Amino acid sequence: MTATAAQAQQSPEQGLDPEQRAAVLAPRGPVCVLAGAGTGKTRTITRRIAHLVRSEQVRSGQVLAVTFTARAAGEMRTRLRDLGVGGVQARTFHAAALRQLRYFWPRAVGGEAWPVLDNKMRFVGQAAQRSNAPTTRESLRDLASEIEWAKACLIAPDAYATAATTAQRDAPAPVDQVAQVYEAYEQLKNRAEQLDFDDLLLHTAGALEGSAEVADEFRERYRCFVVDEFQDVTPLQHRLLSAWLGGRDDLTVVGDANQTIYSFAGASPSYLLDFPRAFPEAEVVRLVRDYRSTPQVVAAANTVIGAARGRAAGSRLRLEGQRPPGPAPDFTEHDDEPTEAGAVAEQIRDLLDDGVAAAEIAVLYRVNAQSEAYEQALSDAGIAYQVRGGERFFQRTEVRNAIAALRTTAGRLDGGQDAVAGQDAVTTVRAVLGEQGLTEVPPAGSAADGAQRQRWESLRALAELADDLVESVPETTFGGFLAELHTRSQAQHPPTVQGVTLASLHAAKGLEWDAVFLVGLTDGTLPIQHADGDDDAVEEERRLFYVGVTRARVHLRLSWALSRSSGGRRTRRRSRFLYGLVPEDHPAARKPGSGVDGGPKAKVSKPGCRVCGKVLSDPAAQKIGRCTEHPSDVDVELLDALRAWRSNEAKQRSVPAYVVFTDATLVALAEQRPTDAKGLVTIPGIGASKLERYGDDVLAMVREHDA
Repeated sequence: MTATAAQAQQSPEQGLDPEQRAAVLAPRGPVCVLAGAGTGKTRTITRRIAHLVRSEQVRSGQVLAVTFTARAAGEMRTRLRDLGVGGVQARTFHAAALRQLRYFWPRAVGGEAWPVLDNKMRFVGQAAQRSNAPTTRESLRDLASEIEWAKACLIAPDAYATAATTAQRDAPAPVDQVAQVYEAYEQLKNRAEQLDFDDLLLHTAGALEGSAEVADEFRERYRCFVVDEFQDVTPLQHRLLSAWLGGRDDLTVVGDANQTIYSFAGASPSYLLDFPRAFPEAEVVRLVRDYRSTPQVVAAANTVIGAARGRAAGSRLRLEGQRPPGPAPDFTEHDDEPTEAGAVAEQIRDLLDDGVAAAEIAVLYRVNAQSEAYEQALSDAGIAYQVRGGERFFQRTEVRNAIAALRTTAGRLDGGQDAVAGQDAVTTVRAVLGEQGLTEVPPAGSAADGAQRQRWESLRALAELADDLVESVPETTFGGFLAELHTRSQAQHPPTVQGVTLASLHAAKGLEWDAVFLVGLTDGTLPIQHADGDDDAVEEERRLFYVGVTRARVHLRLSWALSRSSGGRRTRRRSRFLYGLVPEDHPAARKPGSGVDGGPKAKVSKPGCRVCGKVLSDPAAQKIGRCTEHPSDVDVELLDALRAWRSNEAKQRSVPAYVVFTDATLVALAEQRPTDAKGLVTIPGIGASKLERYGDDVLAMVREHDA
């Protein structure tokens, strides 16, 4: 008996810690698992499903498990298969809704089911033209995202303007105009009898809510529900979940409010936080034992999230590291971004030389535009890499060609593709991939053969997938391997490819590596500039940073650069999220606004009142730089000039005025009247990006009114 076969026969609760076991063995009914990063949530929920099925509390076909990414759903199916539990529907919300809607459409709607849009931009563009809204590529993308937010929040076109204003949305056009685009988009789409992805959820929920026959059939089929990443549920997804349940309470949810990073898209942790109120009989289990990261990484993560504010902070999970000690996190300040990228490449080379696999190293950044410098630096160093969110694995030319060759071979096998099984199937796969260019050793790793190395890594990933599949299910046939490739392609669940991963912090959610480089950690980038002035947005940026920190198992390297380009002005300051995280005796531990050009180092502390020197703890006082009880010494004429200038800037950019600068920032400017860039960046609300965009204009106005 193989190790995997033995694992499938063991009790699901074996090898679990007490809290995991409590979640697995909880009776059917409402269960809320608050699972911190690295605490084994996927292991726990798949073991719970296996326990419910094996104890005959529910049949596998009656379980619907939903999550947010195709990769996560694929991982869940793989683990359930390894546990010997087949037949469970593990899908994304949208994939589950699409399957159900196609089945119920003839009865719920009638006629042929409407197709799903491949790309909504054509309709968005036509709607924008009708509404005289901006039609640049970037504007249409932003309008599409805003429509998605509205639909995710169950906001109709006629309610958009009010809702967006209330939510202080950074709309891509005046809110009334966005509402017109939204209305026109819906009309165009419906006239063409097509659906977008949000419609899948809306129409499925509508079918269950509006037809007793449809609801009865669905609820007879599915009786047990599991929802992963429950902190990221939107109002639309929650409406669909409620329609699925139909008043029942056989629901297990798993989530962590500390990892809520999609509020901008309509997600809300309130459903997770309010679960015990919605289900008073719910069993709540907290998983805090972190098996992923070293105690040093866990301590850094706890420090980051320990400074969080707001309602979610009240349910904060303080992680407890379970791994042996490792190296302390490393902090590095650089003069400019090219220097930072080069230094990261050198450190990655050192890790590779020390035996860390390239696939176990990641470079994470806030926005995708930051990847270019690291792609160049890694290429110059001859280090293979892959950009997550770039070209999809199954769309690569070498992968498509290899799969085509495998299918051709399947048609030529004696006895058919299912006659070759086990290790014979693996041997056949490797022989075909050898004809496509897979060799025993990789090509030389110089910058000139980067593309060749990527092709080789892609083919090796396919070969190792065959190895893993046969190890997991020894009777796997050649045809079974092809079926697995098809399933993974449809689910966008690629195998592991050797190469350093470059990814945004959002794209890194749910993943982990031995070594993580968090780069570009400056105010204006993390937190992103448009979060300034919005406490909730800043807190979401903090949670995003927390997600990045908790991706690291052993090595955590954090860095930032004071200038964008080589030789540029060193006006940036490190991210405010690093205050209290960088050790006080570290060379990079400097007070904000001091030592930017090599000045004295100082202990990181909260800002003080510029009138009396008292430490300012109140956010409102910090924004204006003085205790609120002190009288204002604002330059009224300067403030009026700043407001007029802000209004003009907002109109030119078609954004709300607060996106340029908040009222608090304008008051602070008119009171403190900074005379240089160093003075500007000490004012909350002015990060690197706003300094670059508006700094010269603001300083010119200050000088004019001081003259």
